[in-house]
Amino acid sequence: MEYKGKLHESAVKFPQTDIWMDSCGEEELNYGLERGIVGATSNPIIIGSVIKNELNIWEKRIRDLIIEMNEATEDEIAWELMHEIAALRAKKLLPVFEENKGLKGRLSIQTNAKYYKSTEKMVEQATELDNIGANIQVKIPAGQAGIAAMEEATYQGVSINATVSFTVAQAVAVAKAVERGLDRRLAENLPIGTMAPVCTIMIGRTDDWMKQFTNETGLVVNPECLEWAGIAVMKEAYRIYKERGYRTKLLSAANRNHYHWSELLGGDLAQTINYGWYKRLDGCDIEVIDRIDDRVDDTIIKELNKISEFKKSFDEKGMTEEEFEKYGAFRSTLTTFIAGYDELCGLIRGYMI
Repeated sequence: MEYKGKLHESAVKFPQTDIWMDSCGEEELNYGLERGIVGATSNPIIIGSVIKNELNIWEKRIRDLIIEMNEATEDEIAWELMHEIAALRAKKLLPVFEENKGLKGRLSIQTNAKYYKSTEKMVEQATELDNIGANIQVKIPAGQAGIAAMEEATYQGVSINATVSFTVAQAVAVAKAVERGLDRRLAENLPIGTMAPVCTIMIGRTDDWMKQFTNETGLVVNPECLEWAGIAVMKEAYRIYKERGYRTKLLSAANRNHYHWSELLGGDLAQTINYGWYKRLDGCDIEVIDRIDDRVDDTIIKELNKISEFKKSFDEKGMTEEEFEKYGAFRSTLTTFIAGYDELCGLIRGYMI
């Protein structure tokens, strides 16, 4: 068989390792669907980029919405636009969704990051977003309030995608919350067969935080080990998930190096890969082989254990739910997401005023 690049080869050889596109752009989705993607992700930053890249499509719609919703705020118009883009691009994945009876072929859309402290607001918005299309998955940040929201949203039939998540402790808390939600549904004879919850671990941002922390503290470690922190966390979470039979699937995100793809091949998990890295990996010469059960070298783990923040990340009991929001990568990523949302609102404001 002639493959259309390494990611297509991955999808064919390892159908259990789902490849997603970390975008809802038309060009990106078309490229990915030709190469076997079975999911896609979005957030206000991604949607903002899509609007800028597809301004010939969306500029007129923005102007029309401002007229149609003549008393609306920029926030209300921004969310209406996000809903429309998500609904339109989710349709591209519907054939995959239908073929896999709802277990694949979904588009993730994110709740308002500003709601991260309010379980009630996140659940309310999650159910609203879920109604955009049959194959929508709702992203909720994995802070304390978010964990509670995931249980309730799952109980209400929403397929969740835990985001702003970087650690084994968060991944386990997410899985337990989803289990509680699913069990509540089963206790009331509500269906769960087509639900597809996932827990993202933003492994590249785990690496980023280790690098930032060592720079801020002046700690000297072997720099190569810093490229393995996220993979070590992901493989430990994967081991726990498989051992305990959690019904949530792990999803890796935020690629920074080829390990973030190659070291997870063969796993019963998903990988969301942005368009730039997708093309970069497509042209690489890394062998497409099963590596999910390859342990991270003990010398690397030993070096990483010099970093107190790595111990928090790797140990299932490294943090309590109350501490998730204090973790460095949580704070920086949430700040980035909120800034991306504000930028999108600013774009709308530019047309309104």
